[in-house]
Parts: sequence; C-alpha cells; structure tokens
Amino acid sequence: MNTSDLLEQLLRASQGSATQQRTDTAGQGGLGGLLGGLLGGGGSGAGAGGLGGLLGGLLGGGAASGGLGRNAPARQGGTNYAMLASLGMMAFQAYQAWQRQQASAPQQAPRTVDQLAGPEAEDHSHAILRALIAAAKADGEIDDQERAMISKEIAQHTDDPGLQQWLDNEVAKPLDATEVAQSAKNEPGMAAEMYLASVLLVDDQQDAERHYLDELAAALQIDPQLQVHLEQQAKGTAA
Repeated sequence: MNTSDLLEQLLRASQGSATQQRTDTAGQGGLGGLLGGLLGGGGSGAGAGGLGGLLGGLLGGGAASGGLGRNAPARQGGTNYAMLASLGMMAFQAYQAWQRQQASAPQQAPRTVDQLAGPEAEDHSHAILRALIAAAKADGEIDDQERAMISKEIAQHTDDPGLQQWLDNEVAKPLDATEVAQSAKNEPGMAAEMYLASVLLVDDQQDAERHYLDELAAALQIDPQLQVHLEQQAKGTAA
C-alpha cells in the first residue's frame, strides 16, 4: 500500500479546501471533523487553514513550488511530494535549532522524509499518518457517524483495500501514545515528524490534547527542549 501517495493527496486537498472547511466543519470536533475535513481542521495551524494550509503556505502557496530551501523529492514515477516534504523540513529545522542550543544533544543530522525515497519514505509516511489519526482521537470524541465520514473521504483518495483496512483499524483502536510511538522505530527524525504532525493537528490549549501531546513526546523519547522547538515550529514562532 502506498501511504505516501495518500498522505500527500490529503495534505494537498486540505490546502485547497481550507476556506470551505472552516465553514462546513464549524463546531464539528473530534476525528470526523479532522479527517472528514481532509486534515484542514482547527489545530495549531488553524490560522493558515489547518495542517495542509500551513504546509502549503510554507511552500509559497502552492504544493508544486519549492519552499524552505530544499527541493521536494519526486518518487513513484515522478510524483512530487512537496507537502509531505515540507513537514519533514519543518521537523529537520526544529531538530537543528535544538542541536545548536544543546551541547549534549546528538550532533548527527536526523533523517526526515524530505531526504528519503522508496521504502524508507514509505515508513515515515506510514508513521506520520498513524500519528495524525491518533492525534485526532486525543479529545476522546469519536462515533459511528464520524468513522463513516472518514471512510468515505479516504475512499476518494485511495482504492487500495489493504490501506483502507489499515486506516479503519487505526481509527477503531483505543488511543495509546506508547503504541503510536513504536512506529518511530527509535529514529529521531521520524519521532520529530510524528510529534510535529500531531501538534499541527490538535488544539493544545485543551487539557485532553495537551496531556496526549506530553504523553506522546515522552513515549517518543523527545527531549523537553526539542519538544518546545517542534511546537514553536508548528505555531510559526520559531526563532
């Protein structure tokens, strides 16, 4: 199953439909309001049209443009993964900022999705999508109607039954930050991407979401100062 393709399509769709979504999903919290709205909901990047809107803005307003100083990789027959790459670049920049301020921090550069191709990039995409689905459940609100909405939206972007089944299973399972963090495979770059995506997605001013983010950061073994840098990157307040 090609998770990278699906994730890129969702991010692009959320960028293009950000304005409409803010009207259509007003007052609709929880997982359905997020993925049903194609990842353009009301998390930390709400002012930029949600996760896709923020990533699109970093790309100069278009998914096909450059952005952030490094070129987005083309994979799978020339597909441009610009939106996904911008997420990797944001994680990379936050990690570098943390390294510069911490003498004891590992000095090896993290491997983020914007630098990868093939199975490695697919692993990162898979982990990011799992983190996004889990973050959407952080407020504890999910019902059958929301699940149906998610399945309908996802079906518009993939005809892969294996991927659809995996998504259904992820939506249905109980929220467990430790289980989610296992997808990072102890790779610092992947952990940073997963946490950054989660922060971009949720309203960390709410107690349940804030608690989940802190739980996830601990499970991903993210240093508290790196956690601050990632959250600053997500909110556009990085120095």
